[in-house]
Amino acid sequence: MNSPPSNMACASLMTMNKYASGLLTALVFAAIGAGAWFWWQHNRPAPSSAPAATAAVAPAPSPAASAPALPAVLYPISPEGTEETTSPLPALAGSDTYVSQALVELLGRDKVQRFLNLEGFARRVVATTDNLAREHAPPVLWPVVPTPGRFTTLANGGQAGNPSAAVTPISPDNSLRYTPFVLFVESVDNAAAVRLYARLYPLFQQAYEELGFPGRYFNDRLVAVIDLLLSTPVQSGPLEVALVEVKGPVPSVRPWVRYEFTDPALQKLSAGQKMLLRSGPVNHRRLNAKLQEVRRLITGGALPKR
Repeated sequence: MNSPPSNMACASLMTMNKYASGLLTALVFAAIGAGAWFWWQHNRPAPSSAPAATAAVAPAPSPAASAPALPAVLYPISPEGTEETTSPLPALAGSDTYVSQALVELLGRDKVQRFLNLEGFARRVVATTDNLAREHAPPVLWPVVPTPGRFTTLANGGQAGNPSAAVTPISPDNSLRYTPFVLFVESVDNAAAVRLYARLYPLFQQAYEELGFPGRYFNDRLVAVIDLLLSTPVQSGPLEVALVEVKGPVPSVRPWVRYEFTDPALQKLSAGQKMLLRSGPVNHRRLNAKLQEVRRLITGGALPKR
């Protein structure tokens, strides 16, 4: 913190402070169903056989002219035990109603309305999951609604405007804002969710390729993001943050969006890792337990049966 932050840095801080639970929700929803890509690959119709050649076969292209090989899939999951849907999936662009109904059946209408943003849900989950491992995760792309309240420290005491110190611990009460979200995440039936996402996964894969990763597998990216989040060190107590001064003609009326971790090692972590830290050590451990189970399901073998 040797110089005032840029506008992008301030936006990043606002993201970390106000919407931490949103990113984690997106990760959990995506992670539960990521391994279903292999179910889709095994259950889609096989291509028809090519007709017998009636003319001279063209010579094979030289190795230099061959298309580059696609990357190998790192985490295949057996489709054994997964029920095949009897109705075709809608196109990605028109899938909101279909996905919304499926999520309501899984989670209940009250929870869906409280926690999720269903418009463009598949694209939102894919974009947010990818951004968790990056420096910034724009809230405009999240598939969840903001967490109520705002980030608080012991210095500001939950009051806007006049923090008493530039460096201060995060308030222990700040983690209470995330309790409803953590309970929501823990209530998700992993097995039922995997079966649902096995059915919906082609939408996620298409969204990932349209995001700019043709030929790449969303489940591989997802496992890498989960591993990154699980590597985030769980802190034993409140973390210190510093209020960063922003110079300019417009006075700041929202100082709680201008905090950074005083520990340089923590401050340079990814957006998703900072979300875990700001949720508090108790919530961090509980979310880690969920992520570890999700990772086991998407990398360990057959999908669960009913």
